[in-house]
Amino acid sequence: MTETTGTTEQPTSTPSPQRAPRARRAAPRTTGLGVDIGGSGIKGAPVDLAGGRFAADRVRLETPQPATPAAVAPVVAEVLAGFDVPADTPVGITFPAVIQHGIARSAANVDPSWIGTDAGTLFSETLGRAVHVVNDADAAGYAEVRFGAGKGVHGVVLVTTLGTGIGSALFVDGHLVPNTELGHLEIDGHDAEKKAADSARERHDLSWSQWAKRLQRYYSHVEDLLWPDLIVVGGGVSKKHEKFLPLLDLRTPIVPAQLRNDAGIIGAAALAANAAR
Repeated sequence: MTETTGTTEQPTSTPSPQRAPRARRAAPRTTGLGVDIGGSGIKGAPVDLAGGRFAADRVRLETPQPATPAAVAPVVAEVLAGFDVPADTPVGITFPAVIQHGIARSAANVDPSWIGTDAGTLFSETLGRAVHVVNDADAAGYAEVRFGAGKGVHGVVLVTTLGTGIGSALFVDGHLVPNTELGHLEIDGHDAEKKAADSARERHDLSWSQWAKRLQRYYSHVEDLLWPDLIVVGGGVSKKHEKFLPLLDLRTPIVPAQLRNDAGIIGAAALAANAAR
């Protein structure tokens, strides 16, 4: 009998399909750069975006006069030049104007030649990096809502700044409604800020109680229009809030701002980080 030998075919394993690697979420940015452009000074600092505070000492340079686009842009670059931060750090810049998609539509305390200027493009080209340009009151208001007196408050929050004029920033459940310009409401035939800004108090040598009557008229009108859940009052005079806020009789809680002069820089950096996501 003849013996035959055969080979047994071994089963082959089918390679399992490779899974596509999971896309990694970008780590949240921890630092931003903020610049606050004002009529007399241009200030900037790196900002700790987790804590809402400066990550290094602020730098301030004088605003050039006249404050034309060509004169202001190099000063902004000089303010930022001294900060050692990564090249992709988001940069936010406040400007005293209505800012619509990066374009200045008005000009307060700066040269009228800004009107119609694409400020976003101007600063991006000067700095060689992407920037986010925002109205100054909106930036300060955002800082207060995210890190300061309005933190955690739901509903409608109005942040006002009392100074040369009256700046305003309006938020609905933490979302900014930009460029509200509520200081220019007409009340009793007058532009509101001409009668109720801190500059009017100084110009007319008003007592705190006299000024409070004007503020009462302004804030009563605003709360009848917006029905806010909270009003926050900023500006330099808010350091003396105990002299006038208790004199107001409003249905809306009204409190002093917490971040004061730092708010513009902090808010600009935070909004730039949001825009870069």
